[in-house]
Formats: sequence, C-alpha cells, structure tokens
Amino acid sequence: MTVEAVLWDFGGVLTESPFDAFARYERANGLPEGAIRRINSRNPDGNAWALFERSDIDRAAFCRRFEAEAAALGYRLDAGEILDLIQGPVRPRMVAALRAVAARYRTACLTNNMRAPGEDGPRARQIADAMALFDAVVESREAGVRKPEPAFYRLACERLGVEPATCVFLDDLGINLKPARAMGMATIKVETDAQALADLEAALGHPLF
Repeated sequence: MTVEAVLWDFGGVLTESPFDAFARYERANGLPEGAIRRINSRNPDGNAWALFERSDIDRAAFCRRFEAEAAALGYRLDAGEILDLIQGPVRPRMVAALRAVAARYRTACLTNNMRAPGEDGPRARQIADAMALFDAVVESREAGVRKPEPAFYRLACERLGVEPATCVFLDDLGINLKPARAMGMATIKVETDAQALADLEAALGHPLF
C-alpha cells in the first residue's frame, strides 16, 4: 500500500493505558480483576461511558449512571475517581515516533474522550506539544460519534483529505481496529512501544529514526 496518513489513538498509545490504572484501583478497592472493563462491555454503545464520550450527558450524570451500572453487577465504586484515572503519563518514545511520522505523512488523532476539568503542569504541556503535531484531531466529545462507529473514521479521513486504504491506524483496543481494517486501513494494535514501533516501521517500509 502507499501510505499517505498515519492515524493515532491517544490514551493507551501516546499515553500509558488507563487500564493499568483501572487494575490498580480494582486491587485497592477489592473489586474483581477486569471489573471496570466488564461494566463498559455491557451496552457499549449506550452505557454511561459511551454517552459521556459523545457529550450526551455531563460528568454528574455520568457518575450516577456508571455507579448504577456497577451496582447492577454487584460492584461498589466511585465513578469520579475512575474518571481521574484516565489521565495517564505521556509515553516519550511514542511521541518521538509521532514527531518523526508527522515530518513525512499526514497525521490525525482519533480519540474517544470526555470533558474534564482544566489541567496545568508538565503533563499538560507535554500533551499540548504532542497534539500540535497532528494535522487533524477528531474527538468524540466534539464530533458526537466515537470509536468504533465507522463515521468516526470517515470523519478523520475527510479532514485529512485521504482515502482509508492509504492510512495506517494505531490503537490499543482491537474493537477499535476492526472497523478501520474493514474500511481498508492497515491497523496496528499497540501493546508495547517496541512492538508498535516495529510494526509501524514495517507498515511504512522504512525506519522511523
């Protein structure tokens, strides 16, 4: 394939996966392993998480709904604390790869995200620097659609002016890669920095650094 654009997920790709923080929360609060992911797997297009990522509800409504969804499974948790776990540290090696890619290809960030209180400090500056590298940023909270809805990927391609078959897409969740692959994109599931960058180099056909 002739690659024209590289599309990047944000959390779990350019920052550490929130699932690591979820696992720590579960252990600390006596919840079964995978409890938070289990809550989100029920009604995945219409649950509290999906509604908040599309800006259909506010933070307070999310917390009420998410805690009710947890209670239906027999779990007790603090939804506000769960939201605070999403903000993982930046992965410098992945940001360096993004910088190298952005010098040669069109780039876009495809992120399912939520409206959050303002943040300041070194992490916020690192994120701002990384986001400035993208030609386009597609946020679920602004677009009103989210991964894995096909319209989300089409919107990214439209903003970049490229066809899906000329794109490489990196995400840490297989469910988000499946529709992109069906549209013709080359996909990379990010598990470790080394693995992801090796796969990206293979897809591009040249070293990144």
